Amino acid sequence: MDFSFSGIKTAVINLNHNKKDIKQEDLCASFEKAVTDMLIENTKKALEQTKLNKLALAGGVSANSYIREKFLELGKELNVKVYFPNLYLCTDNAAMIASSGYYNFLAGKTSDLTLNAVPNLKI
Repeated sequence: MDFSFSGIKTAVINLNHNKKDIKQEDLCASFEKAVTDMLIENTKKALEQTKLNKLALAGGVSANSYIREKFLELGKELNVKVYFPNLYLCTDNAAMIASSGYYNFLAGKTSDLTLNAVPNLKI
């Protein structure tokens, strides 16, 4: 059930840059629905395969009211309890990465400007 949003994200960016007659609000709503549908579909498969009856959403995406609504609907459909953190705890992963970097910096772990990004690096 591995999946990536890079393809749809690139398609939306290209569409936005190349089509001048697209309403931004329609494009954003369509993107939000497509992403949510992908999340729901894959989560449903995972819940059915694992037979789990609890689901927790976290991170920045869990602050999205449309996504919360659709996951609550999925929970009712599958008789699964869905948990969300309080909104003030639903921060983007960037905040967690920045926090990790801050504490590494305080511990003296630094690098020169030749350091390259490694997106799958374990913290």
